[in-house]
Amino acid sequence: MGRKLKTWSPEYFYHVVSRGNRREPLFLSSDDFEAFLYILLQTYEKFPFEITSYCLMTNHYHIQIRTEAFSISKVMSIVNKRYANYFNNKYKQSGHVFEKRYFDQVILGPIGMYEVSRYIHMNPVRAHIVERPEDYPWTSYRFYLIQS
Repeated sequence: MGRKLKTWSPEYFYHVVSRGNRREPLFLSSDDFEAFLYILLQTYEKFPFEITSYCLMTNHYHIQIRTEAFSISKVMSIVNKRYANYFNNKYKQSGHVFEKRYFDQVILGPIGMYEVSRYIHMNPVRAHIVERPEDYPWTSYRFYLIQS
């Protein structure tokens, strides 16, 4: 039996989460975080999307994303596949890098957008990595600080 098809509506933002296989780290160095962000940028250039917030943790990431022309499945499969190739090549490994297909949940309305953004940006604080979200370098929070 195949996997359940993911649904996608281009008018909605989604909260997307993807975790390392066996909850192992996805990012072992700052170069890995930067490589993931670069892969996102390269994917954006070919398959445009909007990201309103993100947070890259050691063994998972969160993205608040909307794609209008291409399905989220298309975008996320490219991002995860390219990052898995990078990771396996760099660390001389093979096999699965991600635990399973990404998790996604549709975000409804402005309050939902705010709540998801807050949840994403507070992730490193809840994990006791930093005391304030602005102290964590691998999140979009600093872009909000610049705008205010």
